[in-house]
Amino acid sequence: MLRAEALFLRSGKVRDLYRLDDARLLLVASDRLSAFDVVLPTPIPDKGRVLTGLSRFWFAETSDIAANHLLGTDPADLPAHLVAEPGVVAELRGRMMIGRLAEVLPVECVVRGYLSGSGWKEYRADGTVCGIPLPPGLREGDRLPEPIFTPAWKAPAGQHDENIAFARVESLISPDLARRVREASLALYRRGAAVCERAAIVLADTKFEFGVLPSGELLLVDEALTPDSSRFWDADAWSPGGPQPSYDKQFVRDWLERQQWDKRAPGPGLPADIVAGTRERYVTAFERITGGSFARYLEEDVIAP
Repeated sequence: MLRAEALFLRSGKVRDLYRLDDARLLLVASDRLSAFDVVLPTPIPDKGRVLTGLSRFWFAETSDIAANHLLGTDPADLPAHLVAEPGVVAELRGRMMIGRLAEVLPVECVVRGYLSGSGWKEYRADGTVCGIPLPPGLREGDRLPEPIFTPAWKAPAGQHDENIAFARVESLISPDLARRVREASLALYRRGAAVCERAAIVLADTKFEFGVLPSGELLLVDEALTPDSSRFWDADAWSPGGPQPSYDKQFVRDWLERQQWDKRAPGPGLPADIVAGTRERYVTAFERITGGSFARYLEEDVIAP
């Protein structure tokens, strides 16, 4: 995409990262999809633009709660020589963010408001989620009495992330910083849940990433409240007692669970109907949450009806 090999830092599961200078980073969201910590071989068309557009929306909606890394989204703000090749600007538009360069914390800051996923599995076995005791008798999909902070350790590439206790977070990043990210994560979840509720979407759970500037300022980084990082359920169809209709990648996870696959790389290719169904769910999440037209976002890079 970019002729900037010297600036290239790394490829994550979804994003490609470039260092622009000592203070700025370029993040480009691809259409890659990961599940069970494995990047699948089949891309989802426009997925990177959904993630970028929603993250932009949420950074604006939550800037009073937590500072974030976003500085700009216009390819015109990049050095001219980086986008000189034909087609690069069009490819970047809608899927890039220029962000402040920060030291990213090695913790996935997960907040759960409902019982699902790995939390449901642990609860069935032990009555806890990440070691936090919960009331007996809860069902899959039930709303929790209060949102809970259930962090995970970000494992190296090729390994699975690991749910950890809060004491482990304190040992990884310091007790004060652990407290700050927990408070910020819970506040961000509550804001996100309130906005989603107006769009008839249940925000079941989500995860945030934070970074720290040399000054010590805490920043929300990477993405926020997207179908990749969250469980979005249809509020009108929510019915505790089993899996819920969703607008996220659970649709892909469910298909993968039915395959003969050991959840190690390489993952299986996705059939056309799963690709189309995933894209439809991601676009629905974008439009219902933002109130904007995804077609207009593709054409004009504008998040508006």
